[in-house]
Amino acid sequence: MYSKTVMDHFRNPRNVGTIDNANGIGEVGNPLCGDMMTLYIKVNDDNLIEDVKFQTFGCGSAIAVSSMLTELAKGKTLDEAKKITNKDVAKALEGLPKNKLHCSNLGADALQKAIKDYEEKKSGKVKTDSRNIEPPIAESHDEHKHDDQCHCSYCDSDLPDGATFCKACHSDILAKLENNA
Repeated sequence: MYSKTVMDHFRNPRNVGTIDNANGIGEVGNPLCGDMMTLYIKVNDDNLIEDVKFQTFGCGSAIAVSSMLTELAKGKTLDEAKKITNKDVAKALEGLPKNKLHCSNLGADALQKAIKDYEEKKSGKVKTDSRNIEPPIAESHDEHKHDDQCHCSYCDSDLPDGATFCKACHSDILAKLENNA
């Protein structure tokens, strides 16, 4: 199931925490599985990532991915770090179960966002959110927004009439509706 490397990085994650004077921050999340990852980078004048830390709320794979990603990125130039892909992270972990491969996407995405945040700050672009969090897109998730067909309020999958559970995203529709009332 999980490789020894995944288990090692899950049980003994490297580079956990924050960097107070980080000059690049990237935050990503997957609303379907609930994983959230924030990556902090400290880049020196030679465009070298001299420090990288993470905070991850998620499963063991997400934590292992975050840990391995920090080890892959630390000491790299920005150009080298930009080339780190989700496949590189999964390969360094000696593979991930197929249903956990999306976790490796989170790590690579967080790194790319942190680098983008650093580059935008360096170029003088003003950001409204210093944590590089993209503002949520306001979407209407009314149950009957398409042709009176029922849809999940979270993933927008088609639901049969009277359904109380979404098989696509495993959401308890009634509980979520009660919480939003």
